[in-house]
Amino acid sequence: MNNDTICALSTAPGQGAIAIVRLSGIDAISVAGKIFVPHRKSHPLSEQASHTVQFGDIRDPENGALIDEVLVTLFRTPHSYTGEDLVEISCHGSSYIEQQILRLLLRYGCRMAQPGEFTQRAFLDGKMDLSQAEAVADIIASESAAAHRLAVQQLKGGFSKALNDLREQLLNFTALIELELDFSEEEVEFADRSQLSELIHHIDSVISRLIDSFNVGNAIKNGIPVAIVGETNVGKSTLLNKLLHEERALVSDIHGTTRDTIEEVLVLDGIQFRFIDTAGIRDTRDHIESMGIERTFNKIEQASLLLVVLDATRDNESLATFISQITKKTAGKKRIFILNKADKITAGERKQRIDLPFPDSDPYVFLSAKKGEGIDLLEQKIVEAAQIPHIGNNDVIVTNMRHQEALSMARTAIRRVIDGMERNLSGEFLSQDIREAIFYLGTITGGAITPDEVLGSIFSRFCIGK
Repeated sequence: MNNDTICALSTAPGQGAIAIVRLSGIDAISVAGKIFVPHRKSHPLSEQASHTVQFGDIRDPENGALIDEVLVTLFRTPHSYTGEDLVEISCHGSSYIEQQILRLLLRYGCRMAQPGEFTQRAFLDGKMDLSQAEAVADIIASESAAAHRLAVQQLKGGFSKALNDLREQLLNFTALIELELDFSEEEVEFADRSQLSELIHHIDSVISRLIDSFNVGNAIKNGIPVAIVGETNVGKSTLLNKLLHEERALVSDIHGTTRDTIEEVLVLDGIQFRFIDTAGIRDTRDHIESMGIERTFNKIEQASLLLVVLDATRDNESLATFISQITKKTAGKKRIFILNKADKITAGERKQRIDLPFPDSDPYVFLSAKKGEGIDLLEQKIVEAAQIPHIGNNDVIVTNMRHQEALSMARTAIRRVIDGMERNLSGEFLSQDIREAIFYLGTITGGAITPDEVLGSIFSRFCIGK
């Protein structure tokens, strides 16, 4: 497949100011030269230098029909994204023009690229390792400043460098251990067991730290799930609408209006949150409403943060009862208690609400979702509750489930080494476990043998043209 010349639309389909059609492969320049006619009398495209741009027409060679005026950018191997000869045709963003250019490219020797095939070729040609290739997809999919920052850091190779350093140290020590096996009859010890123990414990702590960082990385990448919960008619849907600045959820004075969950994404302070409006919690004989309440508790289980909405106009006794019940049912969860409809109570009643049995670790906020009062303070509390640490340029955060699984397998092998050293096992057993750890670390960057089906799974998530 890598001997083929591939082509694809690299910009989003549909109408726009411009579109880019990309082709890559051994015949990319010659195929583009068959349909491109430069405006200036100059050398043909095949004789142009790399990293140059030519202005001209795309014409059908069979009848000379003009398709569009374009800019053609030339990248010669190995100085291109894929490492191959690569051509990018910038045309007007008409679906008709895009399809006509692709039709001509297919006629003269290209085939349509598979999802992610340009980036896959870059990986296979050594332009980037596998974790950097995956970071390309993460950059495209990033919807917040924090997610973009993590993806850029991984693309720059910060994660790869940390893994390669670990693999290099393990390789050096396993080489010494295996050398001892060659001289077993002479009882020569090349590897200092105390240094090896210190190194293995260090590597175990580094891998554990990377695994633990996945919770933060996954939250940044996919958004932090926040469930809005409470009894019926306390203003949960109104609160969601006010946070989103749009009428997303249906609002009514009738109890039990929300019977299913509604999810929307909002970025606060560069962090993406997934807000989930849930059905009100109450005793009901309505079968459909009961199903909605069941889903509410399912979402509570999945959420990292709960916004517990209370009706501030109700009496302290009934509010205290509900607070005690929801606290027991959501033990271990982060919560923010929201006293909604605060515009309808007096200053004296506010003082009474402060005496409610809020858990010491959970903040509470007075607000009026209907009028928008207190929303800014709530947003501040939500960002604080997310507890996303400051991520510096040199911090390494794991955001990919495949990476986390590989690190977990590597840690298991490392801990077998630790156990083997404590039991004074033979070097050949230690070497085998170290090599297993090296293998799993290598699967993250592609440094180990990676099955074709794994590559296919990774790059199938990419958009066509990338």
